[in-house]
Amino acid sequence: METTRKKFIHQLVFIGPAVFFFALILVIPFLMSIYYSFTAWNGVSTKVSWIGIANYKRIFFHDPDYYKSFWFTFRYAIFGVILTNLVGFLLALMLTQTLKLRNVLRTIFFMPNVIGGLLLGFIWSFIFVKGFASIGELTGLAFFNLPWLGDAPTAFWGIVIVTVWKGAGYVMVIYIAGLTNVPKDLIEAARIDGATKLQMLWKITLPLIMPAITVCLFLTISWGFKVFDLVVSLTKGGPFNSTESVSLNIYQEAFRNNALGLGSAKAVIFFLIVALITVIQVTITKKREVES
Repeated sequence: METTRKKFIHQLVFIGPAVFFFALILVIPFLMSIYYSFTAWNGVSTKVSWIGIANYKRIFFHDPDYYKSFWFTFRYAIFGVILTNLVGFLLALMLTQTLKLRNVLRTIFFMPNVIGGLLLGFIWSFIFVKGFASIGELTGLAFFNLPWLGDAPTAFWGIVIVTVWKGAGYVMVIYIAGLTNVPKDLIEAARIDGATKLQMLWKITLPLIMPAITVCLFLTISWGFKVFDLVVSLTKGGPFNSTESVSLNIYQEAFRNNALGLGSAKAVIFFLIVALITVIQVTITKKREVES
């Protein structure tokens, strides 16, 4: 009995504060947002009117802007996830070789993650508007003279470029950790047996680093769907709302239009869709880990 009591006290002391703040900051607001999604609350008034599923009906049948923001976010997440992981993995492959400046290069590629998303967006906004224009005037190359943040297609790719530049260094570190744990004797045995580098990569390296791939895919999918700060700092959702992400659409609805109930309903739908996608992704990649 005394031992059980001591264990409970230890758990309460060491885990209790973390659980308390987790519930206070995440769980309670999440449950409150579910409740408010069934109301017409404006976020300011003391009167909260219960309207049932009216917000959800409005979203599904009378809110084309929400669908438009979802389409942009989905396309952005697809390209962001693929390119960020591809670039990060290639950097990891390069920086696990015997290079003299390997540690310096790792630091340089990771540095964009130290810069905040808003500040990073403002820096790249200056690069797209002023820097590229200056280079275009000097070289005459059409690539640098494109209206990078002023046209819908180029604005989309501009956000993707900044996303890859920011996130590739982070996933690179995770891939490096996975690559360094691949047994060298397996690689050497495959090389002796006449396997090519591509065969060793596909048959040995990738299956053995599947846990790292699972983590990187989970992170980049989460980043892609939750994008907010880069869009705000680069395009503010323009031009003509063509780069408005779901997070920005929810923010505009809840805090600009003073429709917190409708914004909460949008956030709940968004959460369910992203949760479903991440669960499917983790389930698929986890199965590959078991097979490897």
